[in-house]
Amino acid sequence: MLQQPMLEKLQALKLQGMIEGLEQQEQDATARDLSFLDRLALLVDRQWTWRQNQVLARRLQASRLKGSACVENIDYRAERGLNRSVLRALAQDSTWVKNHEHIFVLGPTGVGKSFVASALAQKACRDGYAVYYTRTAVLFRDLNLARADGSLRQLLRRLNRIDVLVIDDWAMAPMAESERRDFWEIAEDRYQTRSMILTSQLPVSRWHEQIGDPTLADAILDRLVHNAHRIEMRGESMRKQQGDKKA
Repeated sequence: MLQQPMLEKLQALKLQGMIEGLEQQEQDATARDLSFLDRLALLVDRQWTWRQNQVLARRLQASRLKGSACVENIDYRAERGLNRSVLRALAQDSTWVKNHEHIFVLGPTGVGKSFVASALAQKACRDGYAVYYTRTAVLFRDLNLARADGSLRQLLRRLNRIDVLVIDDWAMAPMAESERRDFWEIAEDRYQTRSMILTSQLPVSRWHEQIGDPTLADAILDRLVHNAHRIEMRGESMRKQQGDKKA
């Protein structure tokens, strides 16, 4: 039985992992045969793991990633043009984030672009990077609201502190003047300092016309396309295929 005063002190120190480790050792007869230093090492490892899991949980919650996408669950069986070796290389230690590179996930609706993007972003979270997910329409809405209440600069600074900004449904519609100027600010702030994942139904060759203003389009794309990995997906909608199977 753990001594109550010691337990209370561990709780006050917020050493929950060590508490759990002590309780486990109390129930494990073989632990009594270990030396003091060996038992202490196990407790320190338990506390370290607990703390890392807590940090990861907070990072994932702040990311606003949808669902439970992870690279281990990417389905390569469907003919979607996914290259297993390319995705594994990107997921390995998320080096693309360290190198301040971008990822474009391109393809028709329903093929799983958002899942692949979220899976790579979730792996970046697990590798210690701050991630934030948003849809393009929501991003521009938030920027417009921030402009209206005078907090635009603060919002742009918060976005710039994020290691990986995931923007879903990019270039779905022609941009308004304020939208392309705001996105130029984002692209400029993140150039060679932070990473982005963009998903889009349109090929990169169509992005220029969607941005609209030729000068700003050139400036934005110049900061994006030369340092980006492209994942080009194809095939029928996965939602349609799942619906057909149920029918």
